Amino acid sequence: MIVVTGATGNVGRPLVEALAAVGEQVTAVSRRPGGAELPEGVRHHRADLADPGRLRPALEGADALFLLFAGELLAGTAQTGALLDVARSAGVRRVVLLSSQAAGTRPDAVSHAAMRAFEDTVRPSGLDWTILRPGGFASNAFAWAESVRKERMIAAPFADVGLPVVDPADIAEVAAAALREPGHAGRTYELTGPAPVTPRGQADAIADALGEPVRFTELSRERARAEMLRFMPEPVADGTLDILGEPTADEQRVSPDVERVLGRPPRAFADWAMRNIAAFR
Repeated sequence: MIVVTGATGNVGRPLVEALAAVGEQVTAVSRRPGGAELPEGVRHHRADLADPGRLRPALEGADALFLLFAGELLAGTAQTGALLDVARSAGVRRVVLLSSQAAGTRPDAVSHAAMRAFEDTVRPSGLDWTILRPGGFASNAFAWAESVRKERMIAAPFADVGLPVVDPADIAEVAAAALREPGHAGRTYELTGPAPVTPRGQADAIADALGEPVRFTELSRERARAEMLRFMPEPVADGTLDILGEPTADEQRVSPDVERVLGRPPRAFADWAMRNIAAFR
């Protein structure tokens, strides 16, 4: 059995679907009640990662665990260690951790210190671990959905700075391979899309998928920061803006890891936009 935490999120949902489609027994863990939206045969378990003991019933009899860095684990490494202790005592042998590219590319950044600590707790856990470090998610474009629906407009900073954003479905497929197949233990995979794409280019891809023009407005860093602070802690907002506005060469580099694991190139942002265009109509 495979346990997937964050099962209703941008990566967890397609991961659960991918595992169920190949006949794996899956327990989907989320904080939300119920699991009616899950594939048939998938068991739902309601739990908060901040309370590792409540996860134990879901982990009994499991072989593998997909664990994402989550706000509930910001309390520190002791809490994460307790969660891994529960997993190990329940019989879990393999853990796949969803971290962030910035844990490697920004080793001194305060904004990603918790992610680095999270990784450092998983490595000596005694479990067969695999760490996934995706770059920016294509699905971050959902933040523009309301303005596109209402005004056919997208506003974002750093209009012409390109990053190889990754499709969450690709992250999910890599996670599924690492959870199911041998050969991934002790590996850290950096996951990106196939080419850098700018915010202006993302707006163009959404417009193409809509078949209608979408106006692009460039925000100043200060305006973008003010918007982010409505739902992000200050260090995270500043760290995110640093990556978006002044990416390192490694953050702009296209990683070969998606293709190495899946045997095919990663999906382009335009593919993501086409599959998800209903959110923007």
